[in-house]
Amino acid sequence: MELSAIEIVKPADANVIIGQAHFIKTVDDLYEAVAAAVPGVKFGVAFCEASGPCLIRRAGTDAGLEAAAVRSAEAIGAGHVFVIMLGNAFPINVLNQVKAVAEVCSIFCATANEVRVIVAADGGARGVMGVIDGSAPKGVEGEHEQAERRAMLRRFGYKQ
Repeated sequence: MELSAIEIVKPADANVIIGQAHFIKTVDDLYEAVAAAVPGVKFGVAFCEASGPCLIRRAGTDAGLEAAAVRSAEAIGAGHVFVIMLGNAFPINVLNQVKAVAEVCSIFCATANEVRVIVAADGGARGVMGVIDGSAPKGVEGEHEQAERRAMLRRFGYKQ
């Protein structure tokens, strides 16, 4: 078995959700879930088929984000993995709807950070072992950092 760390390349202002699902209908259901969650959302979704023609199925509302999702799915190259690239929304705006899609088995990450996907290859097949999301902690927040965090959440509209 061979392990690889696959860097996910995404537009600078994009967020990415990477998960695993189990059926060809996944790409259509993920499209509908994300589109319904945020009116006017810009996104792309790609899904790696694991049997039959083993194609990367794709859909989206933004050609650039769809292409980025496809490139990431190609780089990961593991069956049943999906990649959603979000443009003008945060994962928190769509994550519950994505998790509610019947075919979705798990979510590996939902992030704006730099992310690497750890992939195992064995006998011509590939699978996701996990992700490395962002950087390691540099300390523990103090009162000043707590106040900054809460102010940021208020600016984003998540706290009053």
